[in-house]
Amino acid sequence: MGFKCGLVGLPNVGKSTIFNALTNLGVEASAYPFCTIDPHFGIVPLEDERLDTIHRIIGSAKKTNTVLEFVDIAGLVKGASQGEGLGNQFLSHIGRVDAVAHIVRCFQDPNVSHSFETIDPVRDAKIVNEELILKDMESIEKRLTKSHSAVKSGDPKFKREVEDLEFMMQQLTKEQEIRSLTLEDFQNQLIREMSLLTAKPVIYIANVDEAHLKESPLVMALNDFAGSVGSPCIPFCGKVQSEIAELDQKDQLEYLQAMDLDETGLQKLVNAGYGVLNLITFFTANENEAHAWTVSRGIPVQEAAGKVHTDFEAGFIKAEVIKVDNLIEHGSTKALHDLGLVVVHGKDYVVEDGDLIFFRVKK
Repeated sequence: MGFKCGLVGLPNVGKSTIFNALTNLGVEASAYPFCTIDPHFGIVPLEDERLDTIHRIIGSAKKTNTVLEFVDIAGLVKGASQGEGLGNQFLSHIGRVDAVAHIVRCFQDPNVSHSFETIDPVRDAKIVNEELILKDMESIEKRLTKSHSAVKSGDPKFKREVEDLEFMMQQLTKEQEIRSLTLEDFQNQLIREMSLLTAKPVIYIANVDEAHLKESPLVMALNDFAGSVGSPCIPFCGKVQSEIAELDQKDQLEYLQAMDLDETGLQKLVNAGYGVLNLITFFTANENEAHAWTVSRGIPVQEAAGKVHTDFEAGFIKAEVIKVDNLIEHGSTKALHDLGLVVVHGKDYVVEDGDLIFFRVKK
C-alpha cells in the first residue's frame, strides 16, 4: 500500500469529478450539493518506470506495483462539526486516512451551484479547516473528561496526558492545527489514538477549468494560503484529467505534451503525498515477481524486510542492495557484481528511495 488519501471539500467543488479522474471508476458527479452520500473507495496501482525496468531486466514472471487508495468523502459545510449538512458521520471517515486532499473550487461556472454567491478559495479552505478544528476540540474535550477522572488513580501518565491535551486544546482555540505543532513521541501516540483530524497532512488541490491550467489569480491566492500553513498546492483540472485517465499510458504522454503538461494529476498528487508523509519506495525482485514497496523514509533495512514478509525480519542475515539508477545504466545484475556496485549491508542500513534489495535470511 502506498497511502490512503481522503478527498474533502465543500459541496460542488469537483471532488467526485477529481475522484473519477484519479481512479477512473465513473462514480456519479452532479452539479448539485451532496451528490456523494456514502463515501466511494478506489485503489489505484502507481505506475513506476523503475519497477518496469527491474521487471524487464530481472525477467520476473509478474510485477506488483504499490497502490494508492482514495476515499471520496461527502462535502462538508459550515456547522458540520455540530451535525450540519451530512455532519459527523463523514468527519469520522477523515480519521481513517493517512493524508487529506482538500479540493477547493477555483473555477467560475454558473451551471454548477456553490455554497456561496462568490468564488473565494481561501474563504472556502478556511471553512473546512475550522470544522476540522472544532471536531478535534470535541474529541479532546471527551478525552479530557476521562483523563481527569483517571488522574485520581495516582498514575503519573494520566497527569501528563491531561497537560498535553490541555496544551493541544489551547493551540486549537488559536486556530493552530495539530500538524503545525512540534510534539514529543508520547504526544504523537496520543494523537494517533484519537485520530485527530488536523494532525493529518493536507494537500490542497485547486480545481481549475481548462482556460486556467497554467495561470489563475484564484489558484495563486490558494497557493499563498497553502504555503502559509506549510502545505503543498496542486492545480488540477478535473475535466482534462478525467479525459487523460481514460487513455492508455502511451496516449497519456501524447495528450500531456499536447496540453503542455509535464505529468498527470495523479502523478502530482502521489509526489505531493509522498512528500508530506515522508515516504519512499524500494524494490524486491526474483524470477517470480518484481515488487514495489512503500515505506517511511529512514526505515532500517531489517524492519523493511518485515514489510516483505514477517519471517524475513526475524531471520534477517544481510541485504544486498543495488541502486536502480546503476541497474538502468549497466543493464544487468552481473555487470553490477563485476563493477562492485552490489553492496552488502547489515541490519542497521537505512533504506533509500530506489533501492533494489535482495534479502538474505535464515531458512
